[in-house]
Amino acid sequence: MTLDGTNGYVVDGGNGAWIAIDPGPDDPAHIAAFVNAARGRDAHYEAILVTHGHPDHYPGAAPLARATGAPVYAHPAATFPHDRPLAEGERVRAGDATLLALEAPGHARDHLVFVLEPEGALFTGDVIIGTGTVVIAPPGGDMRAYQRTLHRLLDEHGNAPAIYGGHGPEILDARAKIAAYIAHRERREAEIIVALGTGKQTIPAMVATIYRDVDRRLWPAAARQVLAYLIALEAEGRITGTPRTEPPTAEERALLNPDLRALANRDAAVAQAELGYDNAPAQMIEYSLT
Repeated sequence: MTLDGTNGYVVDGGNGAWIAIDPGPDDPAHIAAFVNAARGRDAHYEAILVTHGHPDHYPGAAPLARATGAPVYAHPAATFPHDRPLAEGERVRAGDATLLALEAPGHARDHLVFVLEPEGALFTGDVIIGTGTVVIAPPGGDMRAYQRTLHRLLDEHGNAPAIYGGHGPEILDARAKIAAYIAHRERREAEIIVALGTGKQTIPAMVATIYRDVDRRLWPAAARQVLAYLIALEAEGRITGTPRTEPPTAEERALLNPDLRALANRDAAVAQAELGYDNAPAQMIEYSLT
């Protein structure tokens, strides 16, 4: 779920003034890396910014704040401990560095993207990552909100010199990456519509068709992804969902209510937050075009 881990960033504002972005998990070695980096450069942190409240991004903020005295900034709707809310259009400054906050819902309700001014580099958290695509899963994830966020980033920040995502390597062609993300979402939705055009479909059946070339260990994540599309399409009146009378098979149940530890290196909390599972009994819904 987190590729090779969560990326934490340091912005050097000059004259020893630094800003930390996404301290990640509450891991002593990870926090020490932030602290020791500043000590080695005779610098200090003036702010700690968190893109969103998933447990691979925010837990390190509190211990880093205790170690450095820097305040933690987060989205106004964030429920994890933070010192100061940071809303759309507000800025955080340290030395000569300025970070502009952008409201960026879709992956999470409390997601922010930060723009480094004046150069325009983007710190995108889990809106855009360096490898692959991100999961948009209900209830915290909203497909249409996410697509609007992507279009906004393309329209307003497509010329960014770099994107620094929450996972994976840096991205140096921002416009191409954002455009590819938009196209990917549109393509997946089209595949769902095509599947529904053949008759009533359940989520497990659509996953088996649309994601047949994807590692089966990731099918539970794909199931949540398909659900996000279906929720949007049903809200728009384009499809209808009807409960199936037969109970799910063992294979269907394993897909809809999986062992989350297998998806997040045994850290079920990450998968729980990313995929939004509530451990409710699996219910089979048959979807059809209206």
